[in-house]
Amino acid sequence: MIRTLGWLLAVAAIAVAAIVLVPLFMAPGARPSGPAGLVGEAAPVFQLQDDRGAPVSLEQYRGKIVVLNLWASWCPPCRAEMPDLQRLSNAYNGRGLVVVGVNEGESAQRAGEFARSLGISFPIWMDTQQQYGRVLVALGMPTTTILDRNGKVVRGFDGPLTFGEMEKAVAGMLRQS
Repeated sequence: MIRTLGWLLAVAAIAVAAIVLVPLFMAPGARPSGPAGLVGEAAPVFQLQDDRGAPVSLEQYRGKIVVLNLWASWCPPCRAEMPDLQRLSNAYNGRGLVVVGVNEGESAQRAGEFARSLGISFPIWMDTQQQYGRVLVALGMPTTTILDRNGKVVRGFDGPLTFGEMEKAVAGMLRQS
C-alpha cells in the first residue's frame, strides 16, 4: 500500500511539474492552432466558382468585412449554424458586411440543394480542392474566418458559432465604418 501511494504521488508530481513547466519552454510568440493562428495575415485569394458556375474571388469583396465560413452538407454542426449565418447576412449586409459560404469538396449541385433547403441566400462558393481548408488550417467544420476591409484575417474560429457570437466577433469592425 505504501508502495502504491508512493507511485501515485510520483505520478501526481510529474503531472503538476508538466503543467507548470511546459508553458515555460514553449517558443515565445507561439501561434494558436487553426484559423486563429493567421490573425494579422492577408487572407489567401483563390479563384473559385460559385454554386452556379460563375467565377468568384475574395478580391471582389475588398472594402467589405467578410465572414468566410467553410462547411459541408454532411456536417451536422454546419447545418445547425447556417440559419445564424443567414441571419447575420440579413442583419448586416447593408452595412458593409458579406457572408460567404465556402463548400469544401462537394459538388455544386449538392451544395446548392443544401443551401436552398435551408433558405440560404448569401453567396455559396465551391472549393472542390479544399484549398481554403488547408490554408486556413481548418481543424474541422465549420470553420469561420473574419476578414477586415483590407482582406486581413481578424478572427478565426473552429466549430459552430451562434448568432450572438458572430455578432460579437464583427461588432467592433462595424463601428469603425
